[in-house]
Amino acid sequence: MKIKYEFADGTVSEVEVEESVGAVIIDSRRKEDNLSRKERCHCLSLDALDFEGAEFADEDTPESILMGNLEEERIAGALDRLSEVQRRRLLMLADGMSIREIARVEGVKHTPVLRSVERARKIFKENF
Repeated sequence: MKIKYEFADGTVSEVEVEESVGAVIIDSRRKEDNLSRKERCHCLSLDALDFEGAEFADEDTPESILMGNLEEERIAGALDRLSEVQRRRLLMLADGMSIREIARVEGVKHTPVLRSVERARKIFKENF
């Protein structure tokens, strides 16, 4: 079976292949053409959320972006009130590390780390 390939520059090439391989190539081309026709006819509207579902909707609105920025500023301001050690330990805790893991990483006992984190939480809450 001969399969024709047409390139973007207009040249055409024919390749001799087995029947089974040729059948797969022809079926693949047919499916690609069908999908291309479907995509040409399909258009998205501004009301895509109502008709297509949440996956086509944009969750970021100007209001949500502004609120997110204000929240980040509040967090940064509260973190600035902490000492470097408190900030580092609180961020490690927020990343999912336990008090004992933080103490092990810093090479200290867990009790001072626990006290430092508790004090950092209190300062953070007061300033947030």
